[in-house]
Amino acid sequence: MAAGSAASLLAAAVCFAFAVLAPAASGDAATLESVPDLVKAMYVNIESFPCVRLLNLSGAIGCSNPGGEKIIAPVVRFKNSSSQLVQPSSVLLPLDQMTDFFLRISNDPELYHKVAGVLIESNGVNNLIELSPDRKFPQEAFAPYSNLSHDWNPAGSGIMWNRYDFPVFLLSEESTHTLQKVADKNEKGYNGYEANVAEFDLVMQTTKAQTHDSVSCLKEQSCLPLGGHSVWASLPPIRNASTRHQKPIIMAIASQDSASFFRDRSLGADSPISGLIALLTAVDSLSHLHDLSNLQKQLVFAVFNGEAWGYLGSRKFLQELDEDADSVNGISSLMIDQVLEIGSVGKGISQGNPLFYAHAAGNSSASKKILDALQSASESLGSDNVKVKQAASSNPGVPPSSLMSFMRKNKSTSGVVLEDFDTHFSNRFYHSYLDRPANINSSSIAAAAALVARSLYILASADSPVDLMTLNTIKVNVSLVEELIGCLLTCDPGLSCGLVKSFITPSNSCPSHYVGVFLDSPSGTQFPSYADDTSRFVWNFFADRTSNLTGNRSSCSGKCSDEGEICVGAEMEGGGRCVVSTTRYVPAYSTRLKFEDNVWHVIPANSSDPMSAADPVWTESFWNTIGLRVYAVQSTTYDWLILLAGVSITAASYLVVIIGRSYISKVVKRD
Repeated sequence: MAAGSAASLLAAAVCFAFAVLAPAASGDAATLESVPDLVKAMYVNIESFPCVRLLNLSGAIGCSNPGGEKIIAPVVRFKNSSSQLVQPSSVLLPLDQMTDFFLRISNDPELYHKVAGVLIESNGVNNLIELSPDRKFPQEAFAPYSNLSHDWNPAGSGIMWNRYDFPVFLLSEESTHTLQKVADKNEKGYNGYEANVAEFDLVMQTTKAQTHDSVSCLKEQSCLPLGGHSVWASLPPIRNASTRHQKPIIMAIASQDSASFFRDRSLGADSPISGLIALLTAVDSLSHLHDLSNLQKQLVFAVFNGEAWGYLGSRKFLQELDEDADSVNGISSLMIDQVLEIGSVGKGISQGNPLFYAHAAGNSSASKKILDALQSASESLGSDNVKVKQAASSNPGVPPSSLMSFMRKNKSTSGVVLEDFDTHFSNRFYHSYLDRPANINSSSIAAAAALVARSLYILASADSPVDLMTLNTIKVNVSLVEELIGCLLTCDPGLSCGLVKSFITPSNSCPSHYVGVFLDSPSGTQFPSYADDTSRFVWNFFADRTSNLTGNRSSCSGKCSDEGEICVGAEMEGGGRCVVSTTRYVPAYSTRLKFEDNVWHVIPANSSDPMSAADPVWTESFWNTIGLRVYAVQSTTYDWLILLAGVSITAASYLVVIIGRSYISKVVKRD
């Protein structure tokens, strides 16, 4: 009888444990054949793109886990701007609520402290009219005029310039669907006891090291300065490196880097890559002309890197000119006569025809000549109906652009910025990950390229009569525009396209135009080990298109033996070829940084550089790994039930053993 009671007690405990554990055992457990299968079933790695921690002289912006550990919190759907959180949560946020949410938490400390992390959905793009996390006047501190109240970027919210002590990730489309299902399970109380959580691994080294500005993090080596490499070239090549007896220079410039709330989603299709593509296409069309050496002025092309972060490239270029550095050997700032910048030109279609706006620096006669050249080029294009208008006089000055660096350096600089807008950006996704190929028109870029190419020819002719027959032969390769869009703005083919791979071996097929960090020693920049894919492609493209056809074109794998020659396509299997070309890399990093004893140091502002005092000196934090995954965890109540079940089974088992032993002893004595 006692044994029967013990058995009943044990059976009851087992039934209780089964009732508690049965839900957790349901599902696909039968298909788990190994530990990796178990891990894969438990944890789902999420494809996503992080917002990271950046620092400057006054503090930090961007995102990071608040401490040195991973963050784990339940996934909660944030349905509208008035939603509240009852506990620290991983907020699943619709894209169209991103701006309002981040503006709200900046003014709502209670909500801020309940945000463990943010997951931004990537669907719903088609319904979004505008999204720009930059300010309404981007980089206003560098403007060469005092009126800083003009809203160049009406869509700007400024949310990317704030500091967030929690992780933020942009989800891929597939991951968005996954997280939406996870949030739905949490809302429905799936299985009655499970909580589906997100685990954020976004631990920044600057947070762990307690270095909260650029000076301290560079000293402790927990960060690196933002930067990269700019590229310039001349057409035709400058044969004599001496700047004596050289012609006045017409500079055509563009930018190659963009910015975004999310580090690796900085395409910048309209701003600024449309201008870069137009410049490359214009260079290609001009390269087919003969006897350019007979023109009165020298054409020089420059593509600046780091412009989205304090005009790093253009300011460093001007500093190198002042110091007569090897990177700018053959030219000087005194030789620069006029500057034509190609800005955002991907949306310049009005009523079916191309229309661009010329923003002039001042009212000098040289600036007027650029405007006249643009107008003459427009008229020469005839039936193509490419129009150009002078920007409104009510504008405070030129829009945010590299030309500002030239103007702040020399107030008498004559220049024009060609844009697809007049008083306000036409790009409603400025410095947003949504500034992608769908946001631009290839016909607009091709028209801008044709306008620029002919304008440069007219300007280089100077006071000489323009050869109208030659001018009319300047035509752009529309197919090249399409190809460059595919190469520089898509993942398929992306940087694996034939054009790029004819020059370099890209490190990644998917392009990103975030400037990155400066990894090289500043010395020896003509053969940089860490130049990004875009810079290396531009260098090789310029070198190829501006090369002198009379070069010996011998094979090479690096340096060429003859002076004035450089090796194009050196990364390719079988080596490259030596060509006569004046194409150079120029380092692009803050002019307030000095590399000494293998460590970066911040130096005092230079009184001779008007922009030096405004330089934020941007740096990016180190990190070990960045990751995001989701999985299910049990509630505390369930954990207590498991403990109770375990204790019950243990107690019942102990009683069974004791009672069983007693029963067996009695039976043995009877026998």
